[in-house]
Amino acid sequence: MRAAVLNKAGDSLLEVRDDVELVDLGPDEVRVRIGASGICHSDLSAINGGLWIPTPAVMGHEGAGVVDAIGENVTHVKPGDHVVIAVSVPCGECRNCLERKTPHLCGNLFFEVAGKPHFRSGGQPLAAMGAIGTFCGMVTIRKESAIVVPDDVPFEVAALLGCGVTSGLGAVLNTVQVTAGSSVVVIGLGGVGIAALQGARLAGAEVVLGVDTVESRTAQARQFGATHTCAPEELQDLTTKLTGDGFDYAFEAAGSAIAMRAAYDSARRGGTACVIGQAAESEQLCLSASEIYYNEKRLTGSYHGSADFASDIGRFIEYWRTGALDLAGMITHRFGLEDINEGFRHMAGGVGIRSVVTSF
Repeated sequence: MRAAVLNKAGDSLLEVRDDVELVDLGPDEVRVRIGASGICHSDLSAINGGLWIPTPAVMGHEGAGVVDAIGENVTHVKPGDHVVIAVSVPCGECRNCLERKTPHLCGNLFFEVAGKPHFRSGGQPLAAMGAIGTFCGMVTIRKESAIVVPDDVPFEVAALLGCGVTSGLGAVLNTVQVTAGSSVVVIGLGGVGIAALQGARLAGAEVVLGVDTVESRTAQARQFGATHTCAPEELQDLTTKLTGDGFDYAFEAAGSAIAMRAAYDSARRGGTACVIGQAAESEQLCLSASEIYYNEKRLTGSYHGSADFASDIGRFIEYWRTGALDLAGMITHRFGLEDINEGFRHMAGGVGIRSVVTSF
């Protein structure tokens, strides 16, 4: 099979190899033929070295496709089923899964499988981004990651639910639970940020400000729910104009400490700032002890939208069916696997909202 491989962190290009094979299917695993894969910023972070993953590795973690084969312990899916591949894998047995009702924070199975070889090439074992590796025609995943979806959902639409859309939408609807009539700002208008904008609209927010450095993204943001848009340098003045004292909810979806600080500053006293983006491990977010006490703001992260993928993906598909959630409109570019590096150049340059790989 062909696959896009990161040989080592810091490489400027992925290598598209044509001799990649899957490891043998395990009893608790599902083999999926990929129909589409989103190009997510977390992959770019791994390529740049800001996010550590074992290498060499087949990249990609946001995908959808058709079940090709199942292990002997798999009962909830069968060959021929269409599935979204969920990036967060709960074990179903730990305190997060059972007692705390936070299965998205369960890392038991993920860390068990993340370091294992998922592929091989020329006799060399290959890891997989997010323990998935969707920049390949076929993947082997844990059974818990295979979420069945109706056959009429296009693969490129379904793929977005595997990570980016669920992260942005879930941050608004699950993590923070934005209330009707509130004011919201979203900083960073890539795929995750646009999904957060749509979540704010679904929640009934009255004022929704979209912020980005790229003018074409702010121009598109209004069709997804923004009532106002601006560049980062205009944020402070517009915050005062629109709210007087700050937003009820501020979301960071740019993956940088600077944007996280801006989100915190944009929230009103007693408001909430939510970090959705994944910044490099070396970045630091600086807050004074005094301002934390004085402002009584809530600062929270949102790991994959606090999503229970097994139930939330079905809910989000219903939003899509009714027209309340525009997924197809978020897809601005489509690439074949041979052009994967061009897709990442688009992302790095802020071109478009979400790109997908549709041929392998």
